[in-house]
Amino acid sequence: MTKRSYDVIIIGAGSVGTPTAHYLAREGFSVLVIDKNASVGQGSNKAAIGGIRATHSNPAKVHLCLESLEEFSSWQHTHGDDIEWIRGGYSFVAYDEDTKNELLAVVEQQKPLQTGLVWLSAQELSEVIPALNRQNLLGGTYSPQDGSASPLKAIYAFWSAAKINKVRFVFDEEVIQITQHGDFEVTTTKAQYHSHYLVNAAGAYATDIGGFFNEPLPVRPNMHEAGVTEPVQRFLNPMIVDMRVVGNSTNIYFYQHATGQILFCLTPSPPIWGTKQVETSQFLPLSARRILSLLPALEMVKVRRTWSGLYPMTPDGSPLLGWSQKVDNYFIAAGMCGQGFMLGPGIGKLIARVLAKDSTKTDETILEQLSPYRSFTGGESLE
Repeated sequence: MTKRSYDVIIIGAGSVGTPTAHYLAREGFSVLVIDKNASVGQGSNKAAIGGIRATHSNPAKVHLCLESLEEFSSWQHTHGDDIEWIRGGYSFVAYDEDTKNELLAVVEQQKPLQTGLVWLSAQELSEVIPALNRQNLLGGTYSPQDGSASPLKAIYAFWSAAKINKVRFVFDEEVIQITQHGDFEVTTTKAQYHSHYLVNAAGAYATDIGGFFNEPLPVRPNMHEAGVTEPVQRFLNPMIVDMRVVGNSTNIYFYQHATGQILFCLTPSPPIWGTKQVETSQFLPLSARRILSLLPALEMVKVRRTWSGLYPMTPDGSPLLGWSQKVDNYFIAAGMCGQGFMLGPGIGKLIARVLAKDSTKTDETILEQLSPYRSFTGGESLE
């Protein structure tokens, strides 16, 4: 088998691993990215619908996504790639008092973070989203700095930038063994590679990588479904999130893409655990009813297709981010809970600073809050 040596090996060429490779290479590290799929972004990334927000109840995720938003919003100007970025905002809507009170608490919590998140009355929100159903509407949050981009175009852009910076990607190679004797030796189905640092960004399969060190991670994937409609004339700016429990679902979220299509995703209840990806007969009827209850104007719009993807979940709905306490120089970046696309650039920049020994006090706070060894109490209320 061929042996090659690098400063850093990243396992997973997805929403987290690919931007991380780009930022590490900019810091001067030699980087190898290994993925068992045929090309970049073939895991959860290609199933994402593209929302990017700093509206979270977890402050660590807020900081990471603020940094991601800066990267996504400036990417075309800086690098020239059109990743279909739109600063359309996000709106979590409230049609009952419990949801309203929960959202008001998040607005207060985020004031010191200066995210731009505000609470709008029903009248004010209707001015932002004129087509929104006003019956029983109590208001909602609005975060105008949030937005969306194409997951496929964005990850291709990060991959291209990483390649320019001499990052090596190998595909169709599954990791079958990892040992550490000073440096790491990673054996795949085709070759052996050595590195000083190892980053686990394997998404839904991150716990398998942890298993090589006898350190299984508390990451458990479940399946979500999404869909896209035909294009219509632009009439909707923010991503709309409805947190109510309705039927066999705990929330639904949707927005109008740059192309005019409506993209939507629903969180099933109970969760569909495991790595099997199928399309269910319940998803589309339930999604349609929920979307039309919020935007009746979409009644005649046709759905073009649906698909499924995996959310690598943790017990509290927030990522695992930090050094292993068991294995030296092994960094865990896993359990994105379906938010890897929006967290990826922020996480990648943080990892690059940490390995370059240039981390900030904010980075240290984030790593403390998202430690893989934290006690998993509470949870993210705006999943």
